[in-house]
Amino acid sequence: MVRRVAVIGAGAGGLASVKCCLDEGLEPTCFESSEDIGGIWRYTDSTDNRRVSVYHSVITNTSKEMSCFSDFPFPEDFPSYLPHSLVLEYFRMYARHFKLLQHIRLQTTVLSVRKRPDFTASGQWEVVTETDGVHESHIFDAVMVCTGHYQEPYLPLASFPGIESRFKGQHLHSQKYRDMQAFRGKRVLVVGIGNTGGDLSVELSRVAAKVFLSTRSNTWVISRVSAHGFPLDMVSTTRFNYFLECLLPSALTRRIKFRKFNSWFNHTNYGLASSKSSKFKVIVNEELPFCLLSGTVVLKPNVKEFTESSAVFEDGTTEENIDVVLFATGYKFSFPFLEESVRSTIDDNRSLYNCIFPPQLEKPTLAIIGLVQLTGSVMVASEMQARWVTGVFAGWNKLPPPSRMMAEVLKRKPPVKRNPCERENLKMSFISYVDKIAACAGVKPSVLRLLLADPQLALAIFFGPCSPYQYRLVGRGRWSGARAAVLTQWQRVLKPLRTRLVRDNSSSSSGWGWLCLLALPAALTAGLLLSKSPQPGWSPWAGPQL
Repeated sequence: MVRRVAVIGAGAGGLASVKCCLDEGLEPTCFESSEDIGGIWRYTDSTDNRRVSVYHSVITNTSKEMSCFSDFPFPEDFPSYLPHSLVLEYFRMYARHFKLLQHIRLQTTVLSVRKRPDFTASGQWEVVTETDGVHESHIFDAVMVCTGHYQEPYLPLASFPGIESRFKGQHLHSQKYRDMQAFRGKRVLVVGIGNTGGDLSVELSRVAAKVFLSTRSNTWVISRVSAHGFPLDMVSTTRFNYFLECLLPSALTRRIKFRKFNSWFNHTNYGLASSKSSKFKVIVNEELPFCLLSGTVVLKPNVKEFTESSAVFEDGTTEENIDVVLFATGYKFSFPFLEESVRSTIDDNRSLYNCIFPPQLEKPTLAIIGLVQLTGSVMVASEMQARWVTGVFAGWNKLPPPSRMMAEVLKRKPPVKRNPCERENLKMSFISYVDKIAACAGVKPSVLRLLLADPQLALAIFFGPCSPYQYRLVGRGRWSGARAAVLTQWQRVLKPLRTRLVRDNSSSSSGWGWLCLLALPAALTAGLLLSKSPQPGWSPWAGPQL
């Protein structure tokens, strides 16, 4: 019987896990090694320690309505896309509202998590922590690891001959980057074109003498803003779009996807991607295309080698007088506190049942929260994981036998290991994954049932954004404010924009009414087919999460 639960980390996943434990009547103790909550969203100027935090200018890639905790919307006056300071303020509001702080021990590092000698029978863990140099041992019935996947910088210097032996300039990982002032007047080479690489290239172009952006990947660039000015993820991440994706042939969805990407600008002309690409990534950046068009950022292929002051690229070109090389090459995850017998079995999230439970354990009392990268908000997925996991701990939700879990894990395992920075293995469709975990937890909404009971809500859920509130309509943890939150989400998007009102005689309400009437047959058909549709691994309409 699980009662006492250790939660490691007080970021988004840790806070949600503590709250879900309390909801299920469990007794959580959260250990956070730093002096405050917030995880990577708590920005600090210091780069001395190994703690990872966002850079000063970062803005969320997913909108507030698609990123909030499912029973706690962001304040309506917050902008749709948020700086780190407002994300952290939201976390503090959440922690105060649900009285989480009293369960969190700050400046307490977890040194080890080991099975108790009687683990086969009890499922208990011994957790050793350190606070102000004092070691303490605790016994817990279960452990939730909420350290995420931004843990250790991935710096593949061996792949860049000469960077350590010949290059005389400075090289650093983006983890050490805080703002652009230290790069003023310098010639900077940014290696890697993920979201971070794109953001930093654009920012540095404002003060650097020249910025070069090196990539080996085909990359599609999208904007956070949709064609009509609404947040892109609210317009694109819908159950209707997901239904179409399941229904249409993959070749056609790929063609639609590439055409949509190229409707903003032709990526082939910019040297970013080709519609014939079989492997590609998607990043969010409104300014990068203009920086490339204006020449303040120059796109380059992969680096072949470095000399004392230059970079030689795989196409034979050379850029001279490089002052700084900034590696935006991502992060790798590790769990150094877990005992070796457990740690060695976790190569990536495909080693875990539903990306959460190590299937080899005799008792399912260890859960990894947030080790996913989705086409939507990881924060929403982490909360859903925590709801399911705490339901398992409390006895409400059941897991299949270990043999069945292991068989499912082996289906997902790759034939060979990949580099830690290659995160294709972590990326999944937001709706398919969150729906899967919600179904396990018994909280997935049924569009068909809602059509009979509440047609207005059903249509909003099917054709509107797949926002977190949907998962509070039914089942354990049902929230009385969920329906209102779904039906008023567009008002919360518009509220912070109403700082200057202009007259407009057009009305969208009548159009919405006609859409609802016309959509009823489509929603009924889709509801019947959705349960039989395959679950894809990538949503062609949804954008990535930071």
